[in-house]
Amino acid sequence: MSESFEIKNKVAQSGLVNFDLSSLIPKGERKGIDLKDFLWEGMILKEKDFREKVAAVLPEDYTGSYVHIYNSADAIVPLWAYFLLTAKLTGHAKKMVFGMQKDLEIILMHEALQTYDFSELEGKRVLVKGCSDESIPENAYVELVEKLKPIVKSLMFGEACSNVPVFKN
Repeated sequence: MSESFEIKNKVAQSGLVNFDLSSLIPKGERKGIDLKDFLWEGMILKEKDFREKVAAVLPEDYTGSYVHIYNSADAIVPLWAYFLLTAKLTGHAKKMVFGMQKDLEIILMHEALQTYDFSELEGKRVLVKGCSDESIPENAYVELVEKLKPIVKSLMFGEACSNVPVFKN
């Protein structure tokens, strides 16, 4: 008895378009600069000392990097201090933000979502990948739904074998 049967990939035939948010994460080194290291005894900003330490920063060490500037000291730092450090690295770093690395990632993903052309997903059944090796800020999912809801036929979250329907138009 020889019966022939064909293995069908129902996922491929379903018309689902997989969208992986991690594909939007900009590639490049992330570097942090702690202003505590520029303060006298890690606590007090002395202008002359601060300027000397900023002058010693090698901008080429930050070329092509995504930089987050933060202050781990419980010290009040005047705004002009951020100006000096940012001015020193402008033209070398790809992007600079004030905050921790998480803040940098949120801003980078926001910018990527704002510039991405979603027209290829118009009228499609979209499945947003639920698992990733990369850490994706939660806010990116919120922004993604805002972008996709007006244009897609349906939106799901998860994997093809196990997903959560979000909405249907």
